[in-house]
Amino acid sequence: MDPAKRQSLTASLKAWAAELGFADCRISDGSLGEHAARFEQWLADGQHGEMAWLPRHADKRTSVEALVPGTRRVISVRMDYLSDSHDAMQACLDAPERAYISRYALGRDYHKLMRKRLATLGKRLREAAGDIGVRALVDSAPVMEKALAMRAGLGWIGKNSNLINERAGSWFFLGELFTDLPLDLDTPQAQPHCGSCTACLPACPTGAIVAPYTVDARRCISYLTIELDGPIPEEFRRAMGNRVYGCDDCQLVCPWNKFAAAPVVTDFQARHNLDTATLVDLFAWTEDDFLSRFEGSPIRRINYHKWLGNLAIALGNAPTSADVTAALRSRADSDNAMLAEHVSWALAQHQ
Repeated sequence: MDPAKRQSLTASLKAWAAELGFADCRISDGSLGEHAARFEQWLADGQHGEMAWLPRHADKRTSVEALVPGTRRVISVRMDYLSDSHDAMQACLDAPERAYISRYALGRDYHKLMRKRLATLGKRLREAAGDIGVRALVDSAPVMEKALAMRAGLGWIGKNSNLINERAGSWFFLGELFTDLPLDLDTPQAQPHCGSCTACLPACPTGAIVAPYTVDARRCISYLTIELDGPIPEEFRRAMGNRVYGCDDCQLVCPWNKFAAAPVVTDFQARHNLDTATLVDLFAWTEDDFLSRFEGSPIRRINYHKWLGNLAIALGNAPTSADVTAALRSRADSDNAMLAEHVSWALAQHQ
């Protein structure tokens, strides 16, 4: 491709990305370097827990060519989502009668929103460049998105394993376009900028950040409340506090998040008052309530009984009151074994 044409297409791509609500757009060659070996070691150590799909597609995850043959460039995009202040989040964590939901999950499901906009971006690129291969991915295929984003210069992978940007912190989503079009490359992020800071390690309620840059998923509240099938191990229940879907603690203490940008897209704002809801109120929802209110929400990743089970643990950690114990007793005879165990444990905390 003519250098002038390539430069023009690259500039146009980034302008289109901004028009579509992406806060940044960078381009890499798709190489993963040491990140592939680190991932394979993490799997070998069993730190992925029950997430069996991770080793199942490890070969494709560690090679963009194996995933999408012919790929010459990976276009990584960032979309900011934080619509709450750190003070408000901390206030919710400090109010044990309220439910804390990871801030990425309060509003609309980012998967569909970003995938649609990435598909539009790919369509514009194809219209401008001709017959090229373009594939949009947002958690829809085995992709090491943080490593690719670091290679593209979007930030570095911090000690809490999140991607951190020096001008935007870490409250953002990532997505990718795989293409065979040889666009101009951006400068990779050379190294992490966490320095001597280790604030995220002791901040993790369950000690899941077992070493800098290493998270043992089996201890992580996000894994326990979303990915894990069956009962949550008792050793982690008290430490979960009122966190019922995911956890943000390591991001809350990260000093780089003082630079977090306000989102351009408004779809991620809290729906159904989830940012202020009480545990008792949410525990009273019927399955129809759960399905209808979480339509188009990332929380639909889990089922109704998993949702109630998470809430039961939080109710066990809440201050004892007539409302709390009555709520728990109302589901003590559940036919779901996991929920029944969680409720039994929670009631025992109030005796």
